[in-house]
Amino acid sequence: MAKFINPFTDVGFKRIFGQEISKPVLIAFLNALLDGERKIVDLQYLDKEQPGETIDNRSLIYDVYCKLDNDDYIIVEMQNKSQPFFKNRSIYYISRSISRQGEPGNDWVYDVKAVYIIALLNFHRDDISKEFRTDVALMDMKHKTLFSDKMRLIYLQLPYFTKDLDDCETLFEKLIYVLKHMDVLQRMPWLAQDAVFQKLASIADVASLSKDERIAYDENLRIYRDNIAVYEGQYLEGRAEGLVEGEAKGRAEERLINARSLKENGIPMDIIIKSLHLTEEEIEQL
Repeated sequence: MAKFINPFTDVGFKRIFGQEISKPVLIAFLNALLDGERKIVDLQYLDKEQPGETIDNRSLIYDVYCKLDNDDYIIVEMQNKSQPFFKNRSIYYISRSISRQGEPGNDWVYDVKAVYIIALLNFHRDDISKEFRTDVALMDMKHKTLFSDKMRLIYLQLPYFTKDLDDCETLFEKLIYVLKHMDVLQRMPWLAQDAVFQKLASIADVASLSKDERIAYDENLRIYRDNIAVYEGQYLEGRAEGLVEGEAKGRAEERLINARSLKENGIPMDIIIKSLHLTEEEIEQL
């Protein structure tokens, strides 16, 4: 039985990052992520469900939504399944957070606070990059300089993080390692080095769940495993179909090559058709 909760489940992720008791873990993670840029001292959890601005607009639900001590905002998302328009979705999430900062009346002068979205992806998207971490901001295209710091998108593609435990040097690398392997760890590493791992061990221990929390977590874990099985099945099915299609295409191309050779050597049309199972039109186009 697993010692720690699976952070890729909704229940597990929100227990680790999305409750008051886990605030020190989230702050440590964000400071490690943004090391050298800024230091977060405190943050406030906000309502994760954002209703539509009009009756016709759809609402949205963030995994974790916070306001920082300097009034900037951070959205933290965990995604297990790729989506066709995932980049557009993350831009939409940021845009909604920015638009909701507007105040009624003529006195507001568009004093927009920055919004960060941190997306932990349990898959890789080559249209984002082929690296573990990708940082995106608004840029001056000509001079390649930062145009505005009000929109920041940080994608962390976990399959590209391949460091072993002994290779992790920074706090950020250690936290990513623990998140990626937490559901198979029997003990929390680096307990004596940093209090954040002590805190993480206490809130992520399956034994610390109440009876109701354990029931909810077990059901959530079952759904997660079922979804993973479906994704893997779809992948394998698609791969098998691709191999079959590739083999069929290869055989068709080989028949056309042979037909061209027979045609160039004066073999009668009816013999080529009968031998290679091609139509007269296909052969004439060679």
